[in-house]
Amino acid sequence: MTKSLWINLPVKDINKSKAFFRQLGFTLNLQYGVREDSACFLVGESNLVIMLFEEDLYESFVGTSIADKRNGSEVLFSFDAESPEEVDSLAQKVVAAGGTLYGEPGYKDGWMYGCGFVDLDGQKWNILYMDMSKMPLG
Repeated sequence: MTKSLWINLPVKDINKSKAFFRQLGFTLNLQYGVREDSACFLVGESNLVIMLFEEDLYESFVGTSIADKRNGSEVLFSFDAESPEEVDSLAQKVVAAGGTLYGEPGYKDGWMYGCGFVDLDGQKWNILYMDMSKMPLG
């Protein structure tokens, strides 16, 4: 049975990307990705692993070129927040770290509060607080 999930992402500048994700509170894992062209982060309580690889190294792994993220999106990464205030705080950290909000913080459907952002390399992310007591059933 699978024990963990590793998400691998291409980045243009590993040092800038490491600084960006550290500012958001992701935990740098020095057990992996200690090369000068990669980094490893643990995310959340279940320790989801996100690996960052400079573009050339990433392309050597996947055997193809990187898609142009400016013209579309293939995946949306989402992570949870403990409160609407944490969503707001993380949105401010994203902007301070050089990211861009594509969806300002706000409520959706009365029980979800979140925002969307684009990281330094064009990957799209979603920060979401969900009030499960207000979630509609069905």
